[in-house]
Amino acid sequence: MCRDYLPRRFYKARRTAAAPNLGCQPRTGNHPMMTVSDAFARHAPALWKLETGSCMLGLGKVAKKVFGTANDRKVKSVRSLVAKINDLEPAMQALSDDDLKAKTQEYVGRHEAGESLDALLPEAFAAMREASVRALGMRPFDVQLIGGIFLHQGNISEMKTGEGKTLMATLPVYLNALTRRGVHVVTVNDYLARRDAEWMAKVYNWMGLSVGVVVPGMNEQAKQQAYDCDVTYATNNELGFDYLRDNMKTSTKEMVQRDHHFAIVDEVDSILIDEARTPLIISGPTQDKSELYITLDKFIPDLTEEHYELDEKQRSATLTEEGNEFLEERLKEAGLIEPEATLYDPESTTIVHHITQALRAHTLFTRDKDYIVRNGEVVLIDEFTGRMMAGRRMSEGLHQAMEAKEGVKIQPENVTLASVTFQNYFRLYDKLGGMTGTALTEAEEFQEIYGLGVVEIPTHRPIARIDNDDQVYRTAKEKYDGVVRAIKIAYEKGQPTLVGTTSIEKSELLAGLLTKEGIPHKVLNARFHEEEAGIIAQAGRLGAVTIATNMAGRGTDIKLGGNAELMAAAEAAEKDITDPEALAALEAKYEAEVEAEKQKVLEAGGLFVLATERHESRRIDNQLRGRSGRQGDPGRTNFFLSLEDDLMRIFGSDRLDGMLQKLGMKEGEAIVHPWVNKALERAQGKVEARNFDIRKNLLKYDDVMNDQRKAVFEQRREIMEADDLSETVGDMRHEAVDDLVTTYIPPRAYADQWDTEGLAEALKDTFGRDFPVVEWANEEGVDDDDIKERLKADVDQAAAQKVAKYGAETMRGVEKQILLQTIDKEWRDHLLTLDHLRSVVGFRGYAQRDPLNEYKTEAFELFDGLLSGLRTKVTKQLANVQIMTPEERDALVARMQQMAADQQAQGASAAAQTGDTPATPGVQAGPARNPEDPSTWGNVSRNEACPCGSGKKYKHCHGQL
Repeated sequence: MCRDYLPRRFYKARRTAAAPNLGCQPRTGNHPMMTVSDAFARHAPALWKLETGSCMLGLGKVAKKVFGTANDRKVKSVRSLVAKINDLEPAMQALSDDDLKAKTQEYVGRHEAGESLDALLPEAFAAMREASVRALGMRPFDVQLIGGIFLHQGNISEMKTGEGKTLMATLPVYLNALTRRGVHVVTVNDYLARRDAEWMAKVYNWMGLSVGVVVPGMNEQAKQQAYDCDVTYATNNELGFDYLRDNMKTSTKEMVQRDHHFAIVDEVDSILIDEARTPLIISGPTQDKSELYITLDKFIPDLTEEHYELDEKQRSATLTEEGNEFLEERLKEAGLIEPEATLYDPESTTIVHHITQALRAHTLFTRDKDYIVRNGEVVLIDEFTGRMMAGRRMSEGLHQAMEAKEGVKIQPENVTLASVTFQNYFRLYDKLGGMTGTALTEAEEFQEIYGLGVVEIPTHRPIARIDNDDQVYRTAKEKYDGVVRAIKIAYEKGQPTLVGTTSIEKSELLAGLLTKEGIPHKVLNARFHEEEAGIIAQAGRLGAVTIATNMAGRGTDIKLGGNAELMAAAEAAEKDITDPEALAALEAKYEAEVEAEKQKVLEAGGLFVLATERHESRRIDNQLRGRSGRQGDPGRTNFFLSLEDDLMRIFGSDRLDGMLQKLGMKEGEAIVHPWVNKALERAQGKVEARNFDIRKNLLKYDDVMNDQRKAVFEQRREIMEADDLSETVGDMRHEAVDDLVTTYIPPRAYADQWDTEGLAEALKDTFGRDFPVVEWANEEGVDDDDIKERLKADVDQAAAQKVAKYGAETMRGVEKQILLQTIDKEWRDHLLTLDHLRSVVGFRGYAQRDPLNEYKTEAFELFDGLLSGLRTKVTKQLANVQIMTPEERDALVARMQQMAADQQAQGASAAAQTGDTPATPGVQAGPARNPEDPSTWGNVSRNEACPCGSGKKYKHCHGQL
């Protein structure tokens, strides 16, 4: 009977539809020698017909043929624009170089006169296409024009790998750069930013546009120049961090970014989807708790499986009752909690938190998969691209737990100074476009979060790649045996093979198996990140075998036969060849060799992409698959899976394993059928939908903070741009008085209910001086409004006296600095409070209250409190600030210089007595600078780091005027 082996709906359909006998008995009955794959293949047509109905299937196909898909209609809608661009090509070809270059100024002038970019598009695209031919020797195809049009319109252009996305982007970039507001081209790593900027600058510069590139480590002046260019290439991380750093500056002249006009994001799915879950955070160090992490880490290996529960889907670990009791005893022995305390006490919250993080570090984060240890540091690995994420750290003590686990130096935890998510950063742009090879699977998220449509751009040539059905084995060992056999067959016939793995550990396991078989190969993973481009560029050579972790967004084409340019460059560097003629001859030699080798590779079947596992995201699988079949080349792809793979194991392979055993599946045998592909696709779809929900939920919380962030950053910018803040400061002073009087003299209260003594104390604390409030209150007919007016007049007079004493210009500068410093401090404290609120607000759900609404309400109240407190704190600082007069400052400098000279003389005298070499003039001798004693600092340069150790420049710290 088939019921044990088929999904329930098929059994029901067979029973009710009088279907033919399906003969599903394993290796018995009608088909005694039938394999599992044969059984699936034999019965697929009947079962498919029973489930869907051939009539409806046929109607759908007919409708698509007649009307086309929605994507086809979008592409068709811009064909007329492409025709206009092509009609202008002869006229552009007839122009001289100077006349073509002059077109840029013409278009800029027309746009400034009011002509829209849409109206300029055909001419601008035609001019840029001709410039590409002359400057780069490459002519964009019609499909690249189509992709460029959709980018300009604020969409994502999905183009297959090797179709020329980098060149396509030059068209909308050029058009939008005519506004002179700057265009940002965003890439996933520094190498690609530099490479693309250098490569495409040839055509931009040829057309009179300036090009800059922003990478980590640049000084502020160089960054400003790069952002001031017409076209700026940068990584997503650097753009986000520069935005945060700009909003921590104290002057608009120090800011590097000028506008958020238009950005094109390369590998848009990687940046806006995969990395969107992790916010960018600028942080500062807090208290060092290294000993605590090391101590707690020693307890974790003693825990057994009965002590904790793991949820690999949620990446969470929870202690059981037994685990709590076990750890309580150990912690008491170590003196980390009091003898009478338990882990359930509020005082134990911090200990429990760090124990949980240590448990997660040991059980859910694996070395060489989630992170590597490099130069004594734990460096995270991007789960989607396999790249190292230098500088990125896990929060809430998890990174410190991993450092304790690996026995490396533990860096202190940090407190957030500023943060932003990629979702909210990229939504700052007036217009956004993106390009990638895989975006359709996430079209709903792009539309809902960013308002970006996804358009699949047709390929220049038909795809000739063969995508084989997945092969599913029962065990990992059987799978790897099958993988090695497939690689060996491809290698023996000279077919280049690209093998995709999901972790460094698995790539090195496979490398060991290939070494045993005597198959030469190269390994690309986070360990060999620097060699990435070179290894990938040569992966298409005859008989090449390349093992790579997660091929997402590598940004380098795999050309069949090899990359002649890189081969020539490597030999030139080795032999120190610099002569242009010799270099040209070398390139010509390699081009001929590569062309001959390419023909052999084509005969062998093109590039064979072999994946050893399915990823949670279909996009990552599609990106790997898309490496084969570039520009109409032949190719082949195949996925090898096992029931022990993470995706299969986590999402329930037990039932399938039992079914395959009943079907009589032999060791080494694989099940291969389109149904398996569809089942896996559905599983991946569910995972992606769940991840989308997580990101959407995170964004809802971050949107609350984002509205407040924009308000604070906007206020900061207004303060920095203002020359005179006396009116703002005066309003704050008056509001502070109103708040204090209202607190101690409630409205409509009787005079005997007034707390005038408390008011006098509060006024003294805020303004630093005594006010005769008690006497005023005893006067006949005086009410709270009279007291407010008298106080305001008094504090205004005191402020005017300070202006008269120190000068208006000096006071205006002091007011601006105090306002900015107070806003920054209050905002940092507010971020920390919101972090704590967000970590606990989920528990409100147990009380049948919506955590998000609770978070919104409390965050608003906290922000309102921040603004109220800001008035009082700014007023208090300004009332109590003491500024040195020029004479006092000169006297202090003279005293410090004299002390430094005395110390130097003492040092020289001591050196003469001991026979040591005297100190070099100008270099401080004697005792070192004491951070807590300014008298030991000597003459400090205003741009030097402040000796107190704050990390600020001296002029912004103790040297502040």
